[in-house]
Amino acid sequence: MSQRRPELVLQRKPFGSWLLGPAGQSPRRLRVRSQLLLTVFLLATNIIGGCVVFVLAVFVMPGPPGEDRLDPVRAIAFPAYLLAALVIGVVWGTRYALKATAWVLEDRPATRREQIITLRLPLRLTLIEAFLWLLATVVFTVLALVLQPESALRIGITVFDGGIVTCVAAYLLSEFALRPVAARALADEAPPKRLLAAGLKARTLFFWAVGSGVPVVGLMLTALLALIEKDVSATRLSVIILALGTVVLSCGGLLTVLSARSVVAPVRSVRTALTVIGEGELNVRIPVFDGTELGSLQAGFNRMAAGLRERERIRDLFGRYVGADVVREALAGDALGGEERFVAVLFVDLVGSTELAAVRPPGEVVQLLNRFFEVVVDEVDRQGGFVNKFAGDAVLAVFGAPAELPDPAGSALQAGRTLASRLAEELPEATAGIGITAGMVVAGTVGDVRRHEYTVIGDPVNEAARLTELAKSVPGRLLASMTAVDEATPAEAVHWKADDEVTVRGRNRPTRLAIPS
Repeated sequence: MSQRRPELVLQRKPFGSWLLGPAGQSPRRLRVRSQLLLTVFLLATNIIGGCVVFVLAVFVMPGPPGEDRLDPVRAIAFPAYLLAALVIGVVWGTRYALKATAWVLEDRPATRREQIITLRLPLRLTLIEAFLWLLATVVFTVLALVLQPESALRIGITVFDGGIVTCVAAYLLSEFALRPVAARALADEAPPKRLLAAGLKARTLFFWAVGSGVPVVGLMLTALLALIEKDVSATRLSVIILALGTVVLSCGGLLTVLSARSVVAPVRSVRTALTVIGEGELNVRIPVFDGTELGSLQAGFNRMAAGLRERERIRDLFGRYVGADVVREALAGDALGGEERFVAVLFVDLVGSTELAAVRPPGEVVQLLNRFFEVVVDEVDRQGGFVNKFAGDAVLAVFGAPAELPDPAGSALQAGRTLASRLAEELPEATAGIGITAGMVVAGTVGDVRRHEYTVIGDPVNEAARLTELAKSVPGRLLASMTAVDEATPAEAVHWKADDEVTVRGRNRPTRLAIPS
């Protein structure tokens, strides 16, 4: 299991769009990029909104016959106010945004208060715009009452409706532009609970009301004005309905798309990350950039991924201590007990380890043992065996349990021949005896319910240990029993030949020895 630092899933679009840049961008670049996007989005939104309102007020909305459509209120005052409001809004919003995100340049985690201010920044910027649009509604309605009283209501309704739709679009775009800053503020944590009060449900209903309700209400009010102005012709009414219908569909579609993207982006990041985890890659982390329940979902995914990594790390460490096959056996069922299995047993023991410990420093002895164990484990694993335990300077390896092998005896014999050769070449300063046999054993979990150990118990284990003692005094330092050779496939048995028959200590029947041919 790789222990490298968790990486982001969406390296190219970690925040849902290439406009927002990479996740690891510097604090200065992050702040400049976010502020530039904010300024461009807010300017564009308000300019487009202002132009639409101007066109509706001058050329579309119904009015009495002979009305001067380009009166001073609409021809001069509106463009002048729009320009002034844009300048004021940009300066005011930029100063507030820079102050709210000053912590970013300090390249440090945001405090809880700074988190809340940062996540509320789109709302605060939208409130600045709403104030300027509301002021425009009051100013133009009052001017119309003074100069052209009959057009005051139409102008007020047009400016007010246009301001609402424009402000909501600006809010969604501001939230989009500030995703990287929000992610830096949250630092993969769930959003503060006080920001979740409105929640995703309330936000969805609000965007529906503004994207659909407000434009439709404006259309209905226009129809009402047309009824009041009895001289509106059918052609004129058709043009008005078509123009307003186009505006309603456009505004409603735009707000729906922006709202949907704000919901889809965090969900898509989680979906993509889940796909990566499903493929076996647990080093996954996604940026948390949403202030609603979706942000909690993103943070929850990160916690889940961290838990999976920790579980896999523990499983990996557990496997290093007891073996991967034993881990799988334990996960399948941890009951005490075992079953009879035919296995081959390989025992390896260093020669003269006591004398080595007496004449060498402890550090050198440990290094020698680790090199010795490295060769043994590598060769046992290569042949499909299982290192059951390290006993001081000895190793007990089992072939055929807990994982079954098609030829456990042949695998153990081949591992023994290769191991004897490798130890002579790679560890010339030490020698080891190797004993191999095969037979029926009980393989399973022994111990107490509080402490388990997987092991194999039976006569072949004792016989392999005794063969190892004999092997220390024979050329090649390798002995096997003919029982193991007879159980091996011919491809491996051909490498062995029968030797003397001996009765090893602790057994009451003789063992026919086998040595490499």
